[in-house]
Amino acid sequence: MQVRPTAPILPPSNIQGNALMVVIAIMAFLACLTLGAVSMVQTTAAGWQSQISREITIQIKPDENLDMNKALVRAKDLALTFVGTRDGQIMDEDATARLLEPWLGTGLDLKDLPVPRLVIITIDETNPPDFAAMRDLLKSEVPQAFLDDHRTWVDRLVSMARTTVLIGFGVLVLVFSAMVLTVVFATRGALSGNRRIIEVLHFVGAEGSFVAQEFQKHFLKISLKGAATGGLLAAAVFALAGLWQNKMLATPQSDQAAALFGTFQIGFMGYLGIFATMIVIALLTTLTARLTVMRAIYEIDLIRSDPTRTEGLPND
Repeated sequence: MQVRPTAPILPPSNIQGNALMVVIAIMAFLACLTLGAVSMVQTTAAGWQSQISREITIQIKPDENLDMNKALVRAKDLALTFVGTRDGQIMDEDATARLLEPWLGTGLDLKDLPVPRLVIITIDETNPPDFAAMRDLLKSEVPQAFLDDHRTWVDRLVSMARTTVLIGFGVLVLVFSAMVLTVVFATRGALSGNRRIIEVLHFVGAEGSFVAQEFQKHFLKISLKGAATGGLLAAAVFALAGLWQNKMLATPQSDQAAALFGTFQIGFMGYLGIFATMIVIALLTTLTARLTVMRAIYEIDLIRSDPTRTEGLPND
């Protein structure tokens, strides 16, 4: 005697399942893209913050009675007397001219223009110097000197990074919420189409956990396919963007993109975050399907115990 293999309660492939898989793939793509973008912006902002916080700038304005070279050396020596400073560099005229090229063009003669000169001081991030005392000493010894410790820019960068992260997490919450609602409606549609089978199984003694497990397996397969498709597409977008940036290195387009967004490479942690997002989406979809099925079975038991209560159940 041969035992006929049992067929699954839900068909392995149908229009509803394929549509749900496409929706989950879109949601996963948007979620992974948002997560990668947030990670990229946060890394870029952290790099900017690190670079700015490692240096301070002393700006010396030109004056008729001022020997600029002596003032630059004097300001550098005064700054290096403070604990927490490491090194100092005086920007020469050529370097200053290169800074002004985007606005004033090439071939500048700084002697004919009242252009301030800069001294860049490298500091110890873990043990910064006393900026207020340094500013007072420079003002008394070199009145034309102005100390900029970049704290304003650092605070703005930190605020921007935090705001970007909050916006990114808000988008992720919206994407996950939309996905959960989609799975709930898809599960209820599958329950409506297979309600008689579920009622018969439950009537002959099948436990609710068994029926829920069948739906759980079905939606787990769909969610894994959809999440993997969306996550891999998002990873491919970041990989192709990184390859494009490396190929277009030292071009105006790449320079502008790097200045605004930094590098498009999200690194190992970024790809790990995409993989984790795929797993979370699959698990969230499966859990949502299970809870929806258990709720429907509870309603079947409720209507069986009291036939007058038919609200909340799908109509035939």
